[in-house]
Amino acid sequence: MPEIKILTEAELRELVPLDDDAVTCVEEGFTTLAGGKVVMPPIMTLMVPDHNGEVCVKSAYVPGVDSFAMKMSPGFFDNPKLGLPSTTGLMVLFSSRTGMLEALLLDNGYLTDVRTAAAGAVAARHLARKDASHACILGAGVQAALQLKALLLVREVKSAVIWARDIAKARAMATRLSDELGIDVTADPDIAGAVKAADIVVTTTPSSEPLIMADWLQPGQLIIAMGSDQEHKSELAPACLSRATLYVPDSQAQCAVKGELRAAIAAGVIPADRRFSELGDITAGKAPGRRSDADIVIADLTGTGVQDTAIATLARQRAQAAGKGATFSS
Repeated sequence: MPEIKILTEAELRELVPLDDDAVTCVEEGFTTLAGGKVVMPPIMTLMVPDHNGEVCVKSAYVPGVDSFAMKMSPGFFDNPKLGLPSTTGLMVLFSSRTGMLEALLLDNGYLTDVRTAAAGAVAARHLARKDASHACILGAGVQAALQLKALLLVREVKSAVIWARDIAKARAMATRLSDELGIDVTADPDIAGAVKAADIVVTTTPSSEPLIMADWLQPGQLIIAMGSDQEHKSELAPACLSRATLYVPDSQAQCAVKGELRAAIAAGVIPADRRFSELGDITAGKAPGRRSDADIVIADLTGTGVQDTAIATLARQRAQAAGKGATFSS
């Protein structure tokens, strides 16, 4: 029987940092998705309303890639009150040729965090102004910090502001990131002012009510909306999408159900049959991205199975090269 590789979170953190390779890996996944041959089923979601929880299952078969991942990702958003992380999970890797189990990646959501941040970097690389230097991050959790780190990989960000409902948490994160990243990071309780002043705005909250209003958006901005990945979530007022010069979903079919596009369609702001170029179309060179420094661009990133297969495959390749992980026979 084939051998199965088991990798722990500690090993995966060492093998797959948030770096240029991770961003390139995810970008290539988007480009491949634009080719039309990726098999990516709709997200399966299990809601656990009694405990403010949800579990998402994502996957994608990518032609030419030896393996495919099945990712199970719980998000229980009251966990911080219990001293626990709000997201956990694991990825299971199977052979694309035989379907045999190849690896268990016990990452506790780490690889999801990395590929999500990497997707933000891909969006910024292709959609932000070249001279974008000031960022606004909404949220003060793990993904908020990673998104700022990811932006620094693709743009010369010199300053950033953190907004969160818990301003004390935002201030603590700002202090830590200032020291860690060597740039000026502050916290601001004025969300409108923080958004209006930024070149790049990244939303990372599980909010069920819009946080950003359309009249806050300024010419030249890029808004990367990461938090809305379920039917009940929304971080942008629907009118934001009609104000944007360019709207870019990671997967239009998925965003129409779970992203900011869903709320805009429901509000009658965007026709349900309107078609948009996806992020992969832009990374593949099939569609233009930002056309001018005055464009207002919104990237609606709900997280795709192709990202999970891409990052999981990278992890396994690096584990094999480094001789990491425990090996078991089934």
